[in-house]
Amino acid sequence: MTLRIVDVSDPASEVDVCNVPLVAVGSLDGASEFWLQRATFTLTEDETDDHRAITVASIDATLGDLAARAERWPIAAAVCDDVLRSVDPTGPALPGVMTESLAYSTLQAGPEFARWLSERGPAAMPVIADPVQAHRDGDTLRIAFNRPQRHNAFSTDARAALLEALTVAQLDSSVDEVVLTGNGPSFCSGGDLAEFGTFRDPASAHLARTRYSPALALDEIATRLGRACRAEVHGRVLGSGLEMAAFCGRIEAVPDAVFGLPELSLGLIPGAGGTVSVTRRIGRWRTAYLVLSGRTLNADAALAWGLIDA
Repeated sequence: MTLRIVDVSDPASEVDVCNVPLVAVGSLDGASEFWLQRATFTLTEDETDDHRAITVASIDATLGDLAARAERWPIAAAVCDDVLRSVDPTGPALPGVMTESLAYSTLQAGPEFARWLSERGPAAMPVIADPVQAHRDGDTLRIAFNRPQRHNAFSTDARAALLEALTVAQLDSSVDEVVLTGNGPSFCSGGDLAEFGTFRDPASAHLARTRYSPALALDEIATRLGRACRAEVHGRVLGSGLEMAAFCGRIEAVPDAVFGLPELSLGLIPGAGGTVSVTRRIGRWRTAYLVLSGRTLNADAALAWGLIDA
């Protein structure tokens, strides 16, 4: 069994929620608070503002899609559920980022990621100069992803350049605004798939992610600057792109923006801090839905959920 399904109106009962993701379904009229809180998420055909529930056109069709994905990637689905239940979005970012990264590294050594690498086959990583551009405009630091040929897919050299730019804002207190953007057709389409599988080993990858973390730098800057640390997004805002933007104090999107967390299809979970940053914005339930379903949100839906601010 890769998913457990319960009726959201069933009486409360003790249940082991750690074996597999648990999806509650049904009308929210008379819904059990126990299941709304304990489920991985709740599917309903009712309109609702409850951040623990997702409104879908058809519960049966959505369950079919979810079951198929959980059957193909059962390890990653279960680990995603475990991590989201473990992370405290109201607490400091560091423990959550550490938990996420350790789980991510575990999955990098697992059979589902190995299968994806085998199916992808060999890939050549293009060399693109100046993967991140930064310039000072008065007291505003503007940082732009600059791999437009790849929809600004995030790479190791882009991470290093982004962290270098963010360090300026961390060390220079006269910087009172940071604006994160992307050149070309997209803000950031997530990790560059051609680079996946080139890490030396999962343990070293964990150390690199947590010791040299743009997520933690953005979190520190946003704590100081609030909404003056903002992301202006467009096009594809996926995977690590969404995860980093969500650490900013404000996200502004153009109408063509598309948001999602597609990592499950690689046998992975979000690995750029998204289990913290996205969960802070929309709760663990809707974050889990984005990961386990693989579905994307348009700008209107993202605004309604609180994933973006404008």
